[in-house]
Amino acid sequence: MKRTLDDWLDHLSQTHPADIELGLERVAAVWRALGAPTPALHVVTVAGTNGKGSSVAFLEAILGAAGYRVGAYTSPHLLCYNERVRIEGMPVPDAILCEAFERIEQARGDTPLTYFEFGTLAALWCFACAGLDAAILEVGLGGRLDAVNIVDADVGLITGIELDHTDWLGDDLDAIGLEKAGIARPGRPLVYAAHGMPDSVARVADVRGACLLRAGRNYVWRQTGDGWEWQGEAGDRPGLPLPTLRGAAQMQNAAGALAVLSQLADLPVDAAALRTGLLEARLPGRFDVRQRCCSWILDVAHNPQAAGVLAAQLSERFVAGERHAVIGMLADKAIEEVLAVLAPCVDHWHLLDLGEQPRGAPAQMLLDALPAAARTSAHCCTDIDDCLADLDCWLGADDEMLVFGSFITVGRVMVWLDAHPDEL
Repeated sequence: MKRTLDDWLDHLSQTHPADIELGLERVAAVWRALGAPTPALHVVTVAGTNGKGSSVAFLEAILGAAGYRVGAYTSPHLLCYNERVRIEGMPVPDAILCEAFERIEQARGDTPLTYFEFGTLAALWCFACAGLDAAILEVGLGGRLDAVNIVDADVGLITGIELDHTDWLGDDLDAIGLEKAGIARPGRPLVYAAHGMPDSVARVADVRGACLLRAGRNYVWRQTGDGWEWQGEAGDRPGLPLPTLRGAAQMQNAAGALAVLSQLADLPVDAAALRTGLLEARLPGRFDVRQRCCSWILDVAHNPQAAGVLAAQLSERFVAGERHAVIGMLADKAIEEVLAVLAPCVDHWHLLDLGEQPRGAPAQMLLDALPAAARTSAHCCTDIDDCLADLDCWLGADDEMLVFGSFITVGRVMVWLDAHPDEL
């Protein structure tokens, strides 16, 4: 009997004892056994601490609006695994993913693969079979030793570098920059989309012979009234609409995406496609505002920099009542720093217990990490459905609900919201 997608995902989680094992030898060997097909005519690899998902969304939407056949690989997912592998904006069907997993299982023999490595190979195989003009690949962790780095990208994009995953990537920005710059390739562009670039990125680009393009040096952007403009060495893009994706950080992500597009000469994008893509790019779970009896804001911010961006967005919103926050996080994140950044924005805390999840933080860990002044307005929740149902009854029209932290947390809340449409 053929395996279902759920069967395959259970199998993937059991084929390797570690959730994470950086290194390219095993995954590259299996890719070669599959014939190492080219995933698309053009490949863009996206690395960075924050902003990867937004950057992929911009590139995917703009190139799609220009009429190109585009695939995008991202992780993790919020609601269903298929979100990770998209072709022309649509999740790949179960049957195609199952076929990809079957091919990989046959090709790997006795070679163990992690869940992420198995999924990366499946995405690449799906893309190779689809006849794509472009594939946008999001790095899962780091860059140099991440599974997506078995593919030579035509353009590499680093959205920015902050402290995160220090157990794997190093405990300072220079070390992390070295890992993320590992996506660079000789003679090909490497875009760095943020200010304050670690010196290690330039060193890696120089050693590898990549062409480094830096925000603020090789391209600039500025807001002009209700729009903005981009200027770069390859030309200017005036009269752009502000991105539909909310937040000042999205301007930086959009500008980085335009820098990537400026280096893809074989995939020209006209002004109309650029405008359409900027307005139609969507990214669920990133300052995702939903309306019930009051506003609910869903955001997967889970490191200090992302928390700072979220805090800035919240500060721009007037709340006549009180702001409640539901949070669940992974234990290996900088929980105390994240909560310190957002504590001034929140009146009441509802701390979810993810202790039964791999790497999940118990609610007590979150409570202990809260600033002392915030603990008096916090309580721990063992059942997310009960917590949300109670809050839905308590909240008034002038209040606001913030849900943030891990993808697990935001995904669970999305499921609950979808299951309770009568109250919308």
